[in-house]
Amino acid sequence: MRRRPARRPTMKDIARRAGVSESAVSFALNDRPGVSDATRERVRRVAEQLGWRPSTAARALSGEGAATVGLVLARPARTLGVESFFLQLLSGVQETLAGHGLGLLFQVVEDLDAECAVHRRWWAEHRVDGLLVVDPRDGDPRPALLAELGLPTVIVGAPAAPVPPGAPISTVWADDTGAMASVVDHLHHLGHRRIAHIAGLPELSHTRRRIDSLRTEAARRGLTHAVSLPTDYSDAQGAEATRRALSARRPPTAIVYDNDVMAVAGLAVAAERGLAVPADLSIVAWDDSALCRNTHPTLTALTRDTPAFGRHAAHHLITLLAGDPPTSTQDTVPRLTQRSSTGAPPTKPS
Repeated sequence: MRRRPARRPTMKDIARRAGVSESAVSFALNDRPGVSDATRERVRRVAEQLGWRPSTAARALSGEGAATVGLVLARPARTLGVESFFLQLLSGVQETLAGHGLGLLFQVVEDLDAECAVHRRWWAEHRVDGLLVVDPRDGDPRPALLAELGLPTVIVGAPAAPVPPGAPISTVWADDTGAMASVVDHLHHLGHRRIAHIAGLPELSHTRRRIDSLRTEAARRGLTHAVSLPTDYSDAQGAEATRRALSARRPPTAIVYDNDVMAVAGLAVAAERGLAVPADLSIVAWDDSALCRNTHPTLTALTRDTPAFGRHAAHHLITLLAGDPPTSTQDTVPRLTQRSSTGAPPTKPS
């Protein structure tokens, strides 16, 4: 049996308990004339008993007060300072929220259980009016929890499973499967037959889709070698995974990295092993950035407007807060920008 969403008390609940009209409740709680002092006091007392709080989201969207949107990131804090993707995403989110008088409450936690605990606490304390949720994953408990709480939410990325029906949850996602296919197509066209993928956190849905897409595209093209090595997105683990890949009996001639930081670390590993890029090894970064454009050689990368991705997610949350129905929206597919780090594979045997 599907659980009904937890519900905050409304003005209608207060009116029923206090034995007055909803308009009288509105007058009393907004400190406007039209009700007696005795009625005002009774309404406020009932509101306090029920735990009622004003809808700051509705007030902000109508030009009054200020609402707050929450975002919790369950990733190792040490990996955030060097990765540009989330900074760019947050800049787009903040730009849109600020334009509508909404604040952003951001917290980093160690794991998914801690994130769920924060969501429950924020809801209980009336700290947020809506949520942005990132990093969907297999067996993700968050959609069911947020449906139970009834908090308007936008999930950034395609969930591994459908969201609960009737829940105020929208999704905004990019096609990781199609993006990986474009990378494999590019490398295959250059002549590569052995490709490694230095992946991110293996439990994330988008990591799984990239891994599956690599395998599917490799099998379709008859590639002899396509392997994915998971990491925590850090430069240290990216470098270590690169060393493992290059130490194989038949090492890859091309490596795809799940972020720019790991791609730059891989470039450094290639240099320490005396490998020329791209003559001996081609490198592709998943997210384009200033790092990719300012290395030598410059890095071929999947390019997208990440701040715009953040703006779109925030916009969809604003429409939910305004009462619009939830939606599922595919954002722009990242496009491959070819630079100096990809070329034909070496002709000498390896």
